[in-house]
Amino acid sequence: QVQLVESGGGLVQAGGSLRLSCAASGMIFSINTMGWYRQGPGKQRELVAIITSNGRTNCADSVKGRFTISRDNAKNTVHLQMNSLKPEDTAVYYCYYDTGRGYWGQGTQVTVSS
Repeated sequence: QVQLVESGGGLVQAGGSLRLSCAASGMIFSINTMGWYRQGPGKQRELVAIITSNGRTNCADSVKGRFTISRDNAKNTVHLQMNSLKPEDTAVYYCYYDTGRGYWGQGTQVTVSS
């Protein structure tokens, strides 16, 4: 089992920044993918950004140039730096860990006011 603990959500004005963090613990494998998904009001859960254990990244077109994903393999943590936030970024953000089996965090609310 893998446990994921997220932090860093909150309320911010449009144009502001937030940094999300997620710490993984439990049965951690050195080769894995970590990342973030989000689910806005009335929407399906969607990919925000992911990063592999060797540093390869992928992110949604809607956040390119604004969000940056990074990780610390030694600490089993992943971070999402979110800049130039928009009201449409409002969602519950979920940490994701995948090593052949996927695990989800409990979610952290990000609200961007206009």
